[in-house]
Order: sequence, then structure tokens, then C-alpha cells
Amino acid sequence: MSLASDTRDAVRRRPFLHAALAAGIVNYTAAARYLDVGDEEPVAAALRRYAEDLPDPDHATDARVDMQSGVGRVDPSDALVTVGDAAFGPDQGDLTAIIATGEVGPSALGRVLARLDIEGIAVEATAGAEGYLVCLVDRTAGVDALRYVEETLGA
Repeated sequence: MSLASDTRDAVRRRPFLHAALAAGIVNYTAAARYLDVGDEEPVAAALRRYAEDLPDPDHATDARVDMQSGVGRVDPSDALVTVGDAAFGPDQGDLTAIIATGEVGPSALGRVLARLDIEGIAVEATAGAEGYLVCLVDRTAGVDALRYVEETLGA
């Protein structure tokens, strides 16, 4: 493999660096030093070329974000979200569902989960499909989670 190929592979294993390259906010020499895949100058040059080919990171979507309080474990036939053997839906539980519909899907879910993690909001369960994503959070964090999801999706 070439140094450029090794560099691209190393970046793909680090999604945070990939996102920063796409946003154009990377010190290439520092990133080359961090990746440690070869001599700094050629790796920095490979990073510059790679960044030029990345798509614009604009993630604004046409999404509607709502919340539904009182979510807890339910029978799977009544579920809003099912993950493995755990089914969650309306039942006067202690969770709040943050539900986004529209131009959302599994890729948007990654950004949403990263933002909630940064803000210190624990997610109890989550799911995403084309046109739909849901995150279950503690009821006390529901309003903040709603705001962060709206901001992240540009809703």
C-alpha cells in the first residue's frame, strides 16, 4: 500500500479526524504526527489532498423533532423502540423519547449520539431508520436533549 492509502485508512479509523478534515479545521502536521503512519511532511501532504476530496460536512436536515414523556419497558407489540429483548413504549415510565422524523436516518443518529454524549446526557436506548430516529433519555434530561437534537440536525 502507498503512504497516501495508509494515511486515508488511518483517518477512516478515526471518525473525529475525518470530520475535522471535512470541516477544514485540521493542523495537518499535528494530525500527521498523531497518526504516526510515516514521515510527517509526506503524511501531512497526503492529508491535505485527502481533505480536498471530502464532501462538505453541512448536515442540516429537514427534520421535525418531538418528545414523548412517560416511556418505559412495554410488551413488544406496543413498542416505540425495540432493541434486542428490550421493548420501550408509552407506559408512564421514567424515560423521554426524542423522536426525529423527516430527512434523518442512521447516519444522523451518529451525530445525535455524539452530541448527547458531549452534553453529558445518557441515552438508554436508540434506533434509526431512513426517515426516523429515536433516542430514549431520562425524563429529567428530555427538554435539554430535545434542544440538542434540534441543534444537531439543524431542525
